[in-house]
Amino acid sequence: MARISYVDPVTLTDPELISDLERARRYGTPRPETQSIRSHVPAVAKAFSRAWDAIFREGIVEHELKELCRVYVSKTIECDY
Repeated sequence: MARISYVDPVTLTDPELISDLERARRYGTPRPETQSIRSHVPAVAKAFSRAWDAIFREGIVEHELKELCRVYVSKTIECDY
């Protein structure tokens, strides 16, 4: 049984956290479940979201190369992603 709970979205009052969680739900990345867990510590959730946006949404690396990197990492750690 999981010991880490998801934050109930209706309890969030910080507009940045609400926006980040909604964007994760809409796009599926980063995973909304992990974003919800990170939201237990708002500073962590915000730092992660800002880094994610800078690297994956606003970065200069082409999407195809990012996908190739994801597959490489998954294969390297033997994840069936």
